[in-house]
Amino acid sequence: MKKSLFILVAVLLCWTGDVKAQESMENKTPIQEVQAYLSECGVFYVATVDGDQPRVRPFGVATIYDGRLYIMTGKKKDVYKQMIKNGKFEISAVKKSGAEWIRVSGILVNDDDIKAKQYLLDKNPSLKGMYKADDDNMAVLYITNGEARFCSFMGAERKVKF
Repeated sequence: MKKSLFILVAVLLCWTGDVKAQESMENKTPIQEVQAYLSECGVFYVATVDGDQPRVRPFGVATIYDGRLYIMTGKKKDVYKQMIKNGKFEISAVKKSGAEWIRVSGILVNDDDIKAKQYLLDKNPSLKGMYKADDDNMAVLYITNGEARFCSFMGAERKVKF
């Protein structure tokens, strides 16, 4: 009996969280919805390809600039080299509840525009100690052909393209 009650309470908490999340996303474009979801998760994991070996790393920056969703990294890192060689990627992130997650896929395109780099630094000032917009290391990449899959243990998967 106690176990059944616990499960019911957990389901209701997840369901009310889903309703609140849905209400907060109603007025957003798909790209804004994806960015907000990733920001809410805090850390998200980016998968790349290294030859025939998948590689996954934690990231924390997903910023919209000029109508595109950007992530950032360093050009000296293996992840950047993999992204340049093969722009296909997948992102996965889980909300704190553990009952909802997102998968984002598409193609990453490098953008060497100094204005884009500066914008991302201004929106993520904690990274100013690591990067400068005009250094030879900072890399900003935007997503093309983006597709996001919003998943939950409580409901059907929902897809958006951006």
